[in-house]
Amino acid sequence: MTMDSPLIITAAICGAEVFKEHTPHIPYTAVELASEAERCVAEGASIIHLHVREDDGSPSQDRELFRKAIDGIRARVGQEPIVQVSTGGAVGMSVQERCQPLALRPDMATLTTGTVNFGNDVFLNDQASIEAILTEIQANGVVPEIEVFDTGMVDTSLRLIKMGKLTPPLHYDFVLGVPGGMGGTPDRLDFVQSLIPENCTWTVAGIGRYELPLARKAIAEGGHVRVGLEDNIFIRKGELAEGSAALVREVATYAREVGRPLATPGAARQILGLPSHAAL
Repeated sequence: MTMDSPLIITAAICGAEVFKEHTPHIPYTAVELASEAERCVAEGASIIHLHVREDDGSPSQDRELFRKAIDGIRARVGQEPIVQVSTGGAVGMSVQERCQPLALRPDMATLTTGTVNFGNDVFLNDQASIEAILTEIQANGVVPEIEVFDTGMVDTSLRLIKMGKLTPPLHYDFVLGVPGGMGGTPDRLDFVQSLIPENCTWTVAGIGRYELPLARKAIAEGGHVRVGLEDNIFIRKGELAEGSAALVREVATYAREVGRPLATPGAARQILGLPSHAAL
């Protein structure tokens, strides 16, 4: 990947850890999620990374809540932007709970390939759980994004390739800066991206204060970027971002300033090996 290759921006609009007491701009309901997705796509995002919530904000993996959210997003932005569901859900959920949205056959789904300390909690992904989630992803014809919080998770993905359970090229998302996971400094990004197969693509999701600095580094190095209120609620130190769309706009503006073109949803589908709108 080079500076000439189109930049894919993923908008992580909700997550499971941020609540309205942290920022009033976090969306909970299907209507709120669809509205925020529309704003993010208008600012240059081509992937919507999706979690869902109960109306009171409680994180959920309920299939019907995902159905309502995806239907709402499609009604506002059409079929071309990529909808990527989380199979992480929230800490403590069972594999069965986490896999519920896969039956809806979204474009993509995350596959976290290892266990990580997550603040004061543990995000558990043992080998059996990883393989069970991967089996469900593949059974539903969904493209996985390999979600990496530490370098051992890349090693696990490489073992899955050797086992014939994953087939490159793959798309990786490096989630850097989670307390308990790999740090969010530039040298960590350099190292982790050096570990993946050459024909694979990658995105970086910097957590908190690492989000925008790592986004700028990824843009310069030909990688892709994830931003949004799931990962960071501030546009500048002490200033809340007015929704994930504001963070997408910040990244898109910087990319244009340095001459990196933005990927349209159609171009993002081509880069990631997903079917085009016409084939859906």
